[in-house]
Amino acid sequence: MRKKFRNIIDYCIPLTAIAVLLLFWQMMHMVGVLPEYMLPSPTEVVGAFVEDFPLLMQHVWVTLWEAFAGLAIGIGLGFLAAFLMEYCHVIYRALYPLLVITQTVPTVAIAPLLVLWLGYGTAPKITLVVIVTFFPIAVGLLDGFREADPDAVRLMQAMGASRLQIFRHIKLPGGLSHLFAGVRISVSYAVVGAVISEWLGGFQGLGVYMTRVKKSYAYDKMFAVIFLITALSLLLMKAVDWLQRAVMPWKQLEEKK
Repeated sequence: MRKKFRNIIDYCIPLTAIAVLLLFWQMMHMVGVLPEYMLPSPTEVVGAFVEDFPLLMQHVWVTLWEAFAGLAIGIGLGFLAAFLMEYCHVIYRALYPLLVITQTVPTVAIAPLLVLWLGYGTAPKITLVVIVTFFPIAVGLLDGFREADPDAVRLMQAMGASRLQIFRHIKLPGGLSHLFAGVRISVSYAVVGAVISEWLGGFQGLGVYMTRVKKSYAYDKMFAVIFLITALSLLLMKAVDWLQRAVMPWKQLEEKK
């Protein structure tokens, strides 16, 4: 009972903080401190969201498709890279610096090149999402593999277990928490990466919508789509938490102790 009450408090504190911030924003707009041409009020943003809701839903499905497709490929490639780097030192020495280099190049610099090479379809968007989501998965999972209990590994080796059996029974379960931590980061990157790529070319998607409303100086609609992207990222991160609880039920039992 006490823990349930504590969970309710944990949810109420951030919600209250957001509500206070929105109320302060609305009040500053009402007294004229924030001019409408600089920053629309929360009520105007909500009105713009309701007004363009059908159009936003048409665009959001395109962005989510690009984000999920890129995220799935990024998770698969990240898992493969982590596995190869764990069991082959030469691949680790060759691949790890390249992974780091991919994260030093700004996303806005890569996106125009991808559009130039792959056209204005979904291919450059998915590719950019793969680039931004691949690194957290690969590096996090590799750290998880390397943090496996050495005593358990030695016990399995003494019992004659193969490297694949050690990976399946020791390293993979131990790396799942790191995998989900990387996925939690990647899902937010996936949506943002898809939107950034849509800014530079495309026919549908939230990034295309943002470009159009920016050119018409409809800042209330611009803030509406920003809030929508934020809400989508938070919901996806929460979905990863639920998936982690389903895949790792023992983690939930540890938290209760």
